[in-house]
Amino acid sequence: MLNDPSSLPSYLASRRSSRPRDLVAPGPDATQLDAILTIAARTPDHGKLAPWRFVVVASDRRDAFAAMLTAAYRGEKPNAGRVEIDAVDAFAHQAPCLVVVLSTPDTASRIPLWEQQLSCGAAAMNLIHGAHAHGFAAGWVTGWASFNAAVAASLGAGPDDRIAGFVFIGSPGESPAERIRPALADVVSHWSPRP
Repeated sequence: MLNDPSSLPSYLASRRSSRPRDLVAPGPDATQLDAILTIAARTPDHGKLAPWRFVVVASDRRDAFAAMLTAAYRGEKPNAGRVEIDAVDAFAHQAPCLVVVLSTPDTASRIPLWEQQLSCGAAAMNLIHGAHAHGFAAGWVTGWASFNAAVAASLGAGPDDRIAGFVFIGSPGESPAERIRPALADVVSHWSPRP
């Protein structure tokens, strides 16, 4: 657990996402997951709208979740073969813990939709930070299911809601490989006024 604030810069400089298929038991227990979700909810939120929701898919519901995903996938691809269906099933059963992040904007609010969507992204990132702070690893993925209406409806999404991603949490079965990061010169510029 990340208890020493002086270690925060080191953690942020070295944090890596894990591939969900590489995450193993143990995952967070109920108390730890509540603490992780509490951290996730402490995110920038213009207007205090909480334009996001967390849907926990418990381990004893993974078979039903896999069945729902399979039905949704077959709805899109009725001729899907065994390899595709096995991949959908494997997706549903990855890692000990699964939290689906929904973007749930208040479309009647004066707060711009874009700001509400950014808040949702920040909440998802905080969810990952919370998992890592409690000694776990996490991976945030999307894929076809994030854009499927039947999957969204099964998670309680309304007509203006979207799936921001599936966040899998567990213990690292292997150390995640470092990936290439962008050079600061490629992503940072310094504004100056035009003459």
